[in-house]
Amino acid sequence: MTASVLDGDERRTTLAVPRAMTGEDGVARLIGTAIVFGAQSEDLGGFREVIAPEAINRTLKEGLDVRALIDHDPARILGRQSAGTLRLYAKRTGLDVEVDVPDTGYGRDLVVSVARGDISGMSFAFRTLTDAWAWRGDTAVRTVLDMIVREVSVVAFPAYPQTDLTVARRGLDLFAGKAGPDGTRPGIEWYRRRQRQAAAFAHRTHTS
Repeated sequence: MTASVLDGDERRTTLAVPRAMTGEDGVARLIGTAIVFGAQSEDLGGFREVIAPEAINRTLKEGLDVRALIDHDPARILGRQSAGTLRLYAKRTGLDVEVDVPDTGYGRDLVVSVARGDISGMSFAFRTLTDAWAWRGDTAVRTVLDMIVREVSVVAFPAYPQTDLTVARRGLDLFAGKAGPDGTRPGIEWYRRRQRQAAAFAHRTHTS
């Protein structure tokens, strides 16, 4: 069963530890894996999640202007894809990022904190366009098949914020057959219609 979501951003973290380095040009850089493919997440409150490798294709092919932040804070921006200060690399196992850290107070502090091991996680914010749900034993597993990556972050607390799981839980309720606010249970045609709407919405938004 597949479902599509038109609204609501989500955040997830990885256990991949970023590392700091200084290039031959003297620029401080952060390198890490923002998204890991194919690995089941921790329990997200009744389900687990997997990011499919093809889920990032839209972000890479359409050249979406991804930002790199500290703790998802837009006031502390580290890099931006359109500026060439953030670079994304699709690998077999995940999406790697390389950021040219700005020579600012928070940038210098971050490099020191990462080198010391005080900051040890990476996270990403995304909007799901298409996902698939399945039972694996007694566990519901959501596979994200298509998404828009908004930003990647270096984070102090590599956890799964429960407040960011509203969209996914809505999909879980639908998959599990729970009735919506109006008491109805959507059928497969509803899902297919939402898929078409999501694809059309993404195309209009990122090609106009």
